[in-house]
Amino acid sequence: MHTSRVARGIDDVAREAGVSTATVSRALRGMTNVSDATRVRVEEAARRLGYRPSPSAAALATGRSRTIGLLTPWINRWYFSNVIEGAERRLRAAGYDALLYSFAVSERGRTPRVDPEVLRRRVDGILVVGLPLEPVEVRALEALDVPIVFVGTGRGEHPVVGIDDVALARSATQYLLGLGHRRVGHITGTPDDLRSWTPPEDRRRGWASALEAVGIRAERSWEEFGFFDIAGGTASTHRLLDRHPELTAIFVASDEMAMGALLAARERGLRVPEDLSVVGVDGHDISELVGLTTMAQPVEEQGSAAAGIMLGLIGAEPVNADVVRGPLLFPTTLVVRTTAGPPRA
Repeated sequence: MHTSRVARGIDDVAREAGVSTATVSRALRGMTNVSDATRVRVEEAARRLGYRPSPSAAALATGRSRTIGLLTPWINRWYFSNVIEGAERRLRAAGYDALLYSFAVSERGRTPRVDPEVLRRRVDGILVVGLPLEPVEVRALEALDVPIVFVGTGRGEHPVVGIDDVALARSATQYLLGLGHRRVGHITGTPDDLRSWTPPEDRRRGWASALEAVGIRAERSWEEFGFFDIAGGTASTHRLLDRHPELTAIFVASDEMAMGALLAARERGLRVPEDLSVVGVDGHDISELVGLTTMAQPVEEQGSAAAGIMLGLIGAEPVNADVVRGPLLFPTTLVVRTTAGPPRA
């Protein structure tokens, strides 16, 4: 054994341990198809030679980057940042890194389109977090030939983690109807979200179906775009109430936009909930502070679950076949606070 020299690379460790370089790579990455005795021999050889595995070299040798790509429209919004946090924690625990790509959304839509070339040979899988993709974009990602898991949005042949947005919106609107409201407006996300398979569109459908179930037509003019932030929620509430001052309640598709609705009500001199009731979605950390009634969802858990599915798909952990085949839906809970009450006389 040549124990006095410093290793130049994985080949030195392989010669020192008397195994192949592929076995060294598998042993040092903790893979299960290496015997305990061989793993100990490889680890001792690496320690004697001062060898530290290079992630880039391991990627070249194994074809794996040990990195998962995360595609998201935003990283500074509560829902998205918490899903990402849950996913990153789960990936780190398994020895994987996250490579984040953000695609901005504005009133003029999302630009640019997702370019799969930025991910080629850099990731072992892709988590799509709340980003509505056009069919051509999904096909482009599929051409990378790596697993894809959607969080919060997505349909088709790929696993989806999220909530039942139609049922959530229906429950929130039914709660307002039960308080006696009959003129219930709605604030949604962005024009880019209005497709048949996105959460904002599903929430719009749930809101409309709850109204129609009691004989109330869900007018399109009762809706506004809030762009998932406080400023957008404030501006959209002003536009909505300028157009329909008779509205007595608003179901808002996110807590951050709902906080904007509360600001708009205060700016207009409206009392909440006496003059205007507001119900949000998410269970934002600050929602309790402002007394916001909301449909709470377990956000970090969804990110963690999506990462777990991905680890199974790439062979890093056992695969749960039932989860891979169908959508994994988490429950939501109506949290009643002080921003919703009976309508004014």
